Amino acid sequence: MPQLAVNSVFDIPLDVLWDKGIRGIITDLDNTLVGAKVPIATPELVFWLNQVQDRGFQVVIVSNNNKLRVSAFADPIVVPYISSAKKPMNMSFRRAMSLMKLLPAQTAVVGDQMLTDVLGGNRLGLFTIMVQPIAAADEGFFTRVNRRIERAALALMRDKK
Repeated sequence: MPQLAVNSVFDIPLDVLWDKGIRGIITDLDNTLVGAKVPIATPELVFWLNQVQDRGFQVVIVSNNNKLRVSAFADPIVVPYISSAKKPMNMSFRRAMSLMKLLPAQTAVVGDQMLTDVLGGNRLGLFTIMVQPIAAADEGFFTRVNRRIERAALALMRDKK
């Protein structure tokens, strides 16, 4: 389970993260920052990312999507990225922390999937934040499978309470 659940990245309480000692944000791309079919950052997202960086946070995009997709999104807004990340495996999360020169206790991970973003972040002791997917209708086959598993896992956890 994530430590925090919000509707969108715009609802993340940046002051709370800063007070917790978080200095870096690893964020997913598709359905976290923009819809999976949206090729570039929206003006609202660019403004938010600028606010995040102006507050002193570092940001790295970590996506399971391919380099062409991620670079086309990240390069114009000058945000470092890791593509073909193979989340929830540890390697890309560690690489992102290394790029930011931060420890797990100083790092948050933001994403829309429990089985990739939240699981991967929790395994390394990162502060995990789950957002609602932006455009679930545009998701690929494997993401739809993950969503079904997530719903089943959440139902089991609710039943055990």
